Amino acid sequence: MSKTSAYNFDTLSLHAGQAPDTQYGARAAPIYLTTSFVFKDTDQAAALFNMERAGHVYSRISNPTNAVLEERIAALEGGVGAIAAASGQAALHLAVCTLMGAGGHIVASRSLYGGSHNLLEYTLPRFGIETTFVDPRELDAWRAAIRPNTRLLFGETLGNPGLDVLDVPRVAEIAHAAGLPLMVDSTFTTPYLMRPFDLGADLLFHSATKFLGGHGVAIGGLLVDSGKFDWEKSGKFPTLTEPYSGFHGMDFAEESTVAAFLLRARREGLRDFGACMSPMTAFQILQGMETLPLRMQRHVDNTRKVVAHLASHAAVESVSYPELESHPDHALAKTLLPKGCGSVFSFVLKGGRPAGRKFIETLRVFSHLANVGDAKSLVIHPASTTHFRMSDEALRASGIHEGTVRLSIGLEDAGDLIADLENGLRVSQKA
Repeated sequence: MSKTSAYNFDTLSLHAGQAPDTQYGARAAPIYLTTSFVFKDTDQAAALFNMERAGHVYSRISNPTNAVLEERIAALEGGVGAIAAASGQAALHLAVCTLMGAGGHIVASRSLYGGSHNLLEYTLPRFGIETTFVDPRELDAWRAAIRPNTRLLFGETLGNPGLDVLDVPRVAEIAHAAGLPLMVDSTFTTPYLMRPFDLGADLLFHSATKFLGGHGVAIGGLLVDSGKFDWEKSGKFPTLTEPYSGFHGMDFAEESTVAAFLLRARREGLRDFGACMSPMTAFQILQGMETLPLRMQRHVDNTRKVVAHLASHAAVESVSYPELESHPDHALAKTLLPKGCGSVFSFVLKGGRPAGRKFIETLRVFSHLANVGDAKSLVIHPASTTHFRMSDEALRASGIHEGTVRLSIGLEDAGDLIADLENGLRVSQKA
């Protein structure tokens, strides 16, 4: 699809990155289930390997089906390009390892998905990359945590599970004043609810497993580059601005003035780490993205009804959702998320963990599993599952209590969801 920037979001979600197949006229994106691609001749083979011609060599590096998905998410986010990875975690790891190595430092929000927190706090330090966690609302804390060896600021557009709203414009200002990029995990918001690049972010990634795919059938990640950060001017990223002996002495910033990050991430990261996306997965996520605007609006509408019910319920201590005036980020959410605050939120149930267990085991419409962003409604107890590796101190700092329950509101009839929750709440409070 040419001149994608001329089209609006709903059209891009259906058409960006793909036109009808020229050979057979197929309207859907073909699935190129192949490991590799036949060269026309030796000259073409050499040119492809040396990046003198566009094309595909090996599906670990690039694939035509994956390319459609990459172009589509880049168009929806307003970025210059994207890389499809095996999972959201793979996308995060790819970004970090493209920017830095041993001796690097990250400043991150402490309100993160448990897997991301584990990677940053426990795994990456084994490889010499350290992270300082800060309260996402404390802007001075972000500024104070930056060190001479800091190479990245990182947060979630909506923190998991407390729904902290990241002040993307102001955190971006802090990052840029220090010559650093801001990367955000945009999984909970999707480009339908927020486009972080428009607010100052430089890099973003999605767990495409969640809302982008939308149906709980495929695991994948997408890493997107705004193309706006000046790596040369920063002077802090030799991986992008100095010759790389692992690829014929290429200076990536010189080779690609707008997408140096993506070029190295693909030519080194996908090649060496190997966490690529299957073309079948890319196809499945593309099907989900075609209905993204419709689904996200229904997700938000249903969530508002459920939140209103829980917020006034006698069995509920508190509800954490930014559209409520009681939420500390209510005013910020009105500015940054005018279309809504998504469909994932948490609430604190009276009676702690025992009540939470009764509640979850009573539900029939909600599925008890470790995922969000499904067309079906989901429930989980974070302290004992998704965030169980975190210390008690870290849990408290992230706003997670023994009675915290996380919901992901799906596309079912809102009345049925409320009736199911009401039954669970009633049972949870029985002695």
